[in-house]
Amino acid sequence: MALLRRYGTYLVLSAAFVFLLYQLSFPYEPGQGPPSEAAVKPEYKDHESYEWAKISMHHPISDVLPLPNAAPKALPRVQHDFEAEPAITKQIRESRQAQVKKQFMKCWNNYRQKAWMHDEMTPIAGGYTDDFGGWATTLVDSLDTLWIMGEREQFISAIKDVEAIDFGYTNMERINMFETNIRHLGGLLSAWELSREDRILNKAKELGEMLYHAFDTPNNMPLTRWDFHKAGQGEEQDAEENVLIAELSSFTMEFVRLSQATGDPKWYDAATRVVKVLEKDQMKTRLPGMWPIVVNPRRTDLTQDTGFSLGSMADSTYEYLLKTYALLGGVDDTYKNMYQKAMDAAVKYTIYRPMVPGDPDLLGTGFVRSEEGKAYLNPEFQHLSCYAGGMFALGGKFLENSDHISIGRKLTDACVWAYKSSPAGIMPETSHLYKCENMTDCKWDEQKWKEDVASRANLNTEKDTTQNIAGLRLPKGFTAIGDRRYVLRPDAIESVFIMYRLTGEQSWQAAGWDMWTAIMKATDTDLGNSALQDVSAESPPRADSMESFWMAETLKYFYLLFSHPDDISLDDYVFNTEAHPFRIPKPEGQ
Repeated sequence: MALLRRYGTYLVLSAAFVFLLYQLSFPYEPGQGPPSEAAVKPEYKDHESYEWAKISMHHPISDVLPLPNAAPKALPRVQHDFEAEPAITKQIRESRQAQVKKQFMKCWNNYRQKAWMHDEMTPIAGGYTDDFGGWATTLVDSLDTLWIMGEREQFISAIKDVEAIDFGYTNMERINMFETNIRHLGGLLSAWELSREDRILNKAKELGEMLYHAFDTPNNMPLTRWDFHKAGQGEEQDAEENVLIAELSSFTMEFVRLSQATGDPKWYDAATRVVKVLEKDQMKTRLPGMWPIVVNPRRTDLTQDTGFSLGSMADSTYEYLLKTYALLGGVDDTYKNMYQKAMDAAVKYTIYRPMVPGDPDLLGTGFVRSEEGKAYLNPEFQHLSCYAGGMFALGGKFLENSDHISIGRKLTDACVWAYKSSPAGIMPETSHLYKCENMTDCKWDEQKWKEDVASRANLNTEKDTTQNIAGLRLPKGFTAIGDRRYVLRPDAIESVFIMYRLTGEQSWQAAGWDMWTAIMKATDTDLGNSALQDVSAESPPRADSMESFWMAETLKYFYLLFSHPDDISLDDYVFNTEAHPFRIPKPEGQ
């Protein structure tokens, strides 16, 4: 990232090279977290705590936009009308839910013993890492999961430690504002949302004061890699020239909810100013309707790059448009209209049908390069992109678009297929599939599959191809696997959960349980669950990492898949991109 900030020739570089530079500087995607070697500068270790509410702004807003004051609208029903379940079905469901909770409590209790008040626990060695400011990320991220699982005593006992977190102090030089927003602020707001504990809301407001200072730039666009100490010491900063679109645009849900909860519109104002820039440039990009992955907030120019995706580094941009529309009670059509335009473009350019054995009707969403008026689709297949199935289905319900519900089903089916097709029963981080020529005529052709494998691997002979497929452990249908890890991601089970709640079909619960069984077999440790290095092996080697989103998202979605459907109903809540539920406002009388 630091390299890109100073790259004057950025605009003529290929997006692939841009991604390489990002990976060299910050080798992770939004929602995954920073590397373990996060910068720690000795001169910051003993600094005094900054009291953000008392630090003056260089560019204060004089005309703060007020929160919409119109009465919330009645949004269309989302959840399936569930009937009473048979006793045996209930018994199986509750037994599976209990196993998920047991695993969560194992992780939680060991985190308390081994890594309390640190960001994350290492689930093999029993150590800890502090890559998110040292602000007890797993504690904050897991609070609402505790509440949802009925662990009220644990929840209440943790509040005093939450209050002790010092958001005015860190050993890190730069803070990832996206991660701090979705994990810490999202976690605090959701925990308050469910419990109505004012102590938690006070802490959220304290954190909100810090986050607000990242918007203190000449054009009020936020710094996504924010120099914490420059700001704390009163130095002026400017927005970066090259940032990820997801990290620029994914403040709306948390900032809207914080303003709603406190009555202070300044956070709503800050997020809305970014949304207005998104709206201004939406139809001016090289793929009108969508925004490129890399954008320039310093010049408020979101149009120049040529790479587009619903996947990593762009994902929450799109889901937040839909969910903020709901969070505002459907009274601001700006978000709905922007979401619809984005999905029109996404369906036209990024969605493809993959060729896989058995000819199931699946869909994937890939990476698009748009140059000289032409769009070129690369049929990549990201685990992170599995969230899109749930997003399309949810959007289809909110906006009464049955075609999008169907797209959501097929996108989710593809992720379930990828899990089942993997030797370990777990989908890899990134891979490629064979893109069919059209959406209707898509028959499995083993020769075409082998030719695509050979092309991607630069092979010359049939013998080389056969050996390569065996040596690289490529299940039929996968033409390449670029990243064989599993980092405990929630995205596939997120969409499975949403599809179950929308349809009531028990096949989604069955698919989720197969995923759970495979994940537990491969990742369970004495202390928690570990990331995996290679899911194409039947016994994948492990990595000593357990991201906070394992407990905040993955385990929560598994638990809710087997909960009673009234628990955190999708008619009542929308989830932020870290699976923190916020309540949807309802018309009076509902």
